[in-house]
Amino acid sequence: MISRLLVANRGEIACRVMRTAKALGVSTVAVHSAIDRNARHVREADQAVDLGGAKPADSYLLVDKLIAAAQASGAQAIHPGYGFLSENAGFARAIEAAGLIFLGPPASAIDAMGSKSAAKALMETAGVPLVPGYHGEAQDIATFRAAAERIGYPVLLKATAGGGGKGMKVVEQESELAEALASAQREALSSFGNSQMLVEKYVLKPRHVEIQVFADQHGNCLYLNERDCSIQRRHQKVVEEAPAPGLSPELRQAMGEAAVKAAQAIGYVGAGTVEFLLDARGDFFFMEMNTRLQVEHPVTEAITGLDLVAWQIRVARGEALPLTQEQVPLIGHAIEVRLYAEDPDHDFLPATGTLQLYRESTPGVGRRVDSGVAEGDQVSPFYDPMLGKLIAWGDNREDARLRLLAMLGEFAVGGVKTNLAFLQRILAHPAFAAAELDTGFIPRYQQQLLPAPGELPVAFWQLAARAWQLTQTPAQRDDDPHAPWTTSSGWRAGLPAETDLHLSCAGEHQVVRLRGSDSSVQRRGDYLLVDDNGLRHQHLAIRQGATLYLQWHSELHAVQLFDPIAAADASHQQHGGLTAPMNGSIVRLLVEPGQSVQAGTALVVLEAMKMEHSIRAPQDGTVKALYCAEGEMVAEGAVLVELE
Repeated sequence: MISRLLVANRGEIACRVMRTAKALGVSTVAVHSAIDRNARHVREADQAVDLGGAKPADSYLLVDKLIAAAQASGAQAIHPGYGFLSENAGFARAIEAAGLIFLGPPASAIDAMGSKSAAKALMETAGVPLVPGYHGEAQDIATFRAAAERIGYPVLLKATAGGGGKGMKVVEQESELAEALASAQREALSSFGNSQMLVEKYVLKPRHVEIQVFADQHGNCLYLNERDCSIQRRHQKVVEEAPAPGLSPELRQAMGEAAVKAAQAIGYVGAGTVEFLLDARGDFFFMEMNTRLQVEHPVTEAITGLDLVAWQIRVARGEALPLTQEQVPLIGHAIEVRLYAEDPDHDFLPATGTLQLYRESTPGVGRRVDSGVAEGDQVSPFYDPMLGKLIAWGDNREDARLRLLAMLGEFAVGGVKTNLAFLQRILAHPAFAAAELDTGFIPRYQQQLLPAPGELPVAFWQLAARAWQLTQTPAQRDDDPHAPWTTSSGWRAGLPAETDLHLSCAGEHQVVRLRGSDSSVQRRGDYLLVDDNGLRHQHLAIRQGATLYLQWHSELHAVQLFDPIAAADASHQQHGGLTAPMNGSIVRLLVEPGQSVQAGTALVVLEAMKMEHSIRAPQDGTVKALYCAEGEMVAEGAVLVELE
């Protein structure tokens, strides 16, 4: 009996699980940290329990508090979502010991497959091909150095207990190994509570293809087709699609049966994903098994018409799977992209701040948005920066691709940097349209996908000025609503109708002189309609307070008025130091005052949104001073190190 479900997670996955639970008549309980008190997943739940703290280690990773929250709220079951404790066998055992139901596999299955090393050993026994590597218990640098020399560079370091790119580093040469291993171990310990690592050969130009498996408590297990997740950045998936382009029915069956065999070998129950590397010859190698629901599960739902969360709830209730393998549908094609709060122009650094503007795509057939935020919400430095996912389905891959491009064009986010335009460039790229997929896609086409920012053209500034003029709403006089003094046309008695606007956007400043009105630019709702020699263009233009968000060539730009006098008076004195690129916490100080360093030397390690970022010396010099300490929270722009 499951009539009340606690979701031990946050963000879009918590909202998504609650949506299905409510559709099944199951009431929902949210948990939240102190800073997530007003988060969307809390607002959408029937009940909410405050865990306190801010960092995951002080909130969402506290097993005792989560179980106490379930008991206090009357929940009979706990859904772990993904990330956090979703693949923690101790959490699953604690839930069972408390007399509650865990919406996931048995703890024994998590033990077997949650560790990449154990999973690879199991696959080796089962006869599934493995990528050459070292998966042993010894974790010293000498062992990893010897293994890397035997395997041959480049190699890939991976956290045995993790996923999602956390604790994963590519090492090109021996001189990089020690630093990469130490950093990966810290990331793994921070994200998963386990610093155990493995190393394997880094396969060149592989495809990442994974199989969705599902098993019930009656011994039934099947696979729900496959997903291609090859478009990745730093081993973090960016675009996922189902089915994988170009797979023959025979290869799909071979991979699917291997995945089912692995799941059955460990008595698996519930939703899981077996991940493979697929080379150009059609050979596949086992990577890992994720013993949870995946971020990209919506594309599988789109091509099968199934609700995997509903299946999880029903299987946890003891029901049998409703389909046989032969009955599993495969209808059309689906593509998903992950929308992140990050800055692609600055090495994808996570972005924090307030969502001053947040407008989702228009809903419709074949269109789906799974998000965990709303306009006005805060994006904090403590959690993963994913805002949500956009999923499009079509009768074929091209239909899905074009539909998803249209959805991205309708999406608008302001107040924090996002990867929205970057996603549009990926989907519009000819190589993606041709399904030329492998994990090196983004580095290979980096110049097209991440073009260097250029100066904004005169046409942009002219449009921005008109947009500013048309979107301002001056106060009306009650005694004379048509008074010319309340208009923004620039009209003055005895003088030409003109207005000078000092505008600022992306660090650029421009003075635009507007003369009179312009019939070629009209406002219709949140859009400007621009007639250009008989060709009409449409630009999103939304004023939010002192900021105008204007769409230009598929990108949303934040435009503000610029006060040149105030800017001239302001003092922008530099410390001559290196600053924090984002809000975060200091995890390592690698230098001390007086130390000589070379260009590229790592000075400080900053952790933000569960990932580590090294602050490196831009040139040779001497450390003059340190302005931070290990464990300290620092704000974006704070001076950390002074060099001379």
